Amino acid sequence: MGPDPELVDDCVHCGFCLPTCPTYVLWGEEMDSPRGRIHLMQQHVEGAPLTDAMVGHWDACLGCMACVTACPSGVRYDRLIQQTRAEVEAEHERPRSERALRRLIFSVFPYPRRLRVLAGPLRLAQRTGLDRAVRRTGLLDRVAPSLAAMERLAPRLTKPEPLPARAPAAGVRRATVGLLTGCVQGAFFPGVNAATVRVLQAEGCDVVIPPEQGCCGALSAHSGREAEAQGFARAVVDAFASAEVDYVVVNAAGCGSVMKEYAELLGPEAQAFQDKVRDIAELLDELGPVATRHPLEMSVAYHDACHLGHAQGVRVQPRRLLTAIPGLELREIAESELCCGSAGIYNLLNPEPARELGDRKAANIVATGADVLVTANPGCLMQVAAAIEGADHPMRLAHTVEVLDASIRGYRLD
Repeated sequence: MGPDPELVDDCVHCGFCLPTCPTYVLWGEEMDSPRGRIHLMQQHVEGAPLTDAMVGHWDACLGCMACVTACPSGVRYDRLIQQTRAEVEAEHERPRSERALRRLIFSVFPYPRRLRVLAGPLRLAQRTGLDRAVRRTGLLDRVAPSLAAMERLAPRLTKPEPLPARAPAAGVRRATVGLLTGCVQGAFFPGVNAATVRVLQAEGCDVVIPPEQGCCGALSAHSGREAEAQGFARAVVDAFASAEVDYVVVNAAGCGSVMKEYAELLGPEAQAFQDKVRDIAELLDELGPVATRHPLEMSVAYHDACHLGHAQGVRVQPRRLLTAIPGLELREIAESELCCGSAGIYNLLNPEPARELGDRKAANIVATGADVLVTANPGCLMQVAAAIEGADHPMRLAHTVEVLDASIRGYRLD
């Protein structure tokens, strides 16, 4: 248990990670950089006890993996922070209020049915304006900042879009694809899942959606709750076991990143499943287009979700798909390697630094002058939407697959 000493020793403390680390960029504090956190891991490996200060520096990490991309020595910081957090969860006693908040988060967010139940009253509050009235009072910000962050981040909910258990390919079938519908994606962004199914059908895929699927385990794995993550992961593997699919497609970056590590989480028996996992942009690029793209006359700023760009290395594919749409102009965002501050549940546990990072990201997005912000993760969509709204700069936001769906169907992107 705890960080692997051999992985710790891989770090030569060169500092290439520093300018890519969001918390180091914000605070300039060595212990809130990847090499500083690894130094603390080394101290712990050598016998130093877990202290509140030590744990605080690890908790402040967003787990964005920008340092993994930047590291010339191939340090597996992703494995190290996950191992360290697992030991923290097992051995360290957090304050009562923090334990209560974490219990609340993990009793709701990894459960799609519970999220859908929560979506009902939230949709009503948005329709009646109660959510805005509560926000204007500032009461939640003063009494419960994390709950205030939850309310502020909640997207404008649309009508649920039920999905079939199986959707046939349009034209010649090129592949059979299983779709992970996700927790937050399914409850708060049902339109993304519906667009994913339509695009896959248009590109010649039969789409299978096992109704018994649940959480993939990403939130738990990234928070050090290893046994919980393993339980969720096994259930997902079992749900797709009888589906006989060529690929398992994911349209949420955080989910895809952990599913591509199921063999590490569950053991070699999960390797065959892991090998089938693809991000939606990755698969569409791999298959190549067959559906006609209609023009979309607009400019798009593309935001690399950290767990898509840094963790999965999927950067070129979504850009290639977007630039293939006639009339669409792609614009790059400054400081693209810096996290937006969402990072799973980071913006709920650490609302202030998350808001600073969100505001910074929003300013860089607005500076592009683009009509639409496009990204591939529900957490990023919520975080950036809240930041852009706070900047009083109205802007459309969309998932990559929603833009493709609009082009293929010949619809204007709303």
